[in-house]
Amino acid sequence: MRRLKSLADKPIIGGMVKKAMAGLASNDAKTISAHFSKYLRPQIANTDALRHEVYRLRHQVYCEELHFEDIKEGYEEFDEFDDRSIHCFIRHLNSNALAGTVRLITSASADEPLPIEKFCSHAIEDNDFAPWNFPRESICEISRLAVPENFRKRAIDQFKGAATGAFNEREYSESELRCFPYIAVCLYMSAAAMGFHSNRFHGYVMMEPRLARSLSFIGINFKQLGKPVEYHGKRAAYYINSDMFRTSISSGFTRLLQSIERDLFEQDKGDGDNRFGINFAGKLGVSY
Repeated sequence: MRRLKSLADKPIIGGMVKKAMAGLASNDAKTISAHFSKYLRPQIANTDALRHEVYRLRHQVYCEELHFEDIKEGYEEFDEFDDRSIHCFIRHLNSNALAGTVRLITSASADEPLPIEKFCSHAIEDNDFAPWNFPRESICEISRLAVPENFRKRAIDQFKGAATGAFNEREYSESELRCFPYIAVCLYMSAAAMGFHSNRFHGYVMMEPRLARSLSFIGINFKQLGKPVEYHGKRAAYYINSDMFRTSISSGFTRLLQSIERDLFEQDKGDGDNRFGINFAGKLGVSY
């Protein structure tokens, strides 16, 4: 796969290489999806207790591991956008630990700008897809995706000289280790599903171009809206809508999406709040 990635941007053969990579990833996803739900469970954080778990995980990743933010009193990382965000997390069933989290920031009016509008409007050069061109209740921003160190390092990393964060094979099974690189992908899928199920069809995210490129290999194709700017590193503004997502996702990954939607929206509806009008019926529109 690494050799293929090095060829993906070459002229003439690049298109064929990308198709080959997408096919390999899609085939692998079919196997992963069979194991994913055995070890990992996506869930909406719809209670105060669950949201505090999310804030503690974000503190662990953003403040303690990556040092993007200072250590906070109370060891919870949250900001002004959290009260109007739909929070989601993935739980590792065997340990009960959180394996990752993401939030979907909403906007009810022009007085509630998305972070991409408030801090990075200069990064949006393609005005046709700018958030201010759509109804406020139909836009959202994917934000604060966080995967803790012990779930984002694979066992193979220990053979590359990694001194910290390598998986302890006595703690995790081989099947579990194969699932862990897909946690971030599944968080993006969860965000897309949450957007669709709450009628927020236009999504934005600030991310590194190489991440957008990696996601494109599995059929999650974001539209880049401008050149990269300095925002916690070099990041660019990206746009995606529900039609773009459901028509381009690779076939093998539809099984993962099916599992994610089932876990997110077929859980007990009466437990917790539903402030954002999430529709627990229906599907994202992908043929399973």
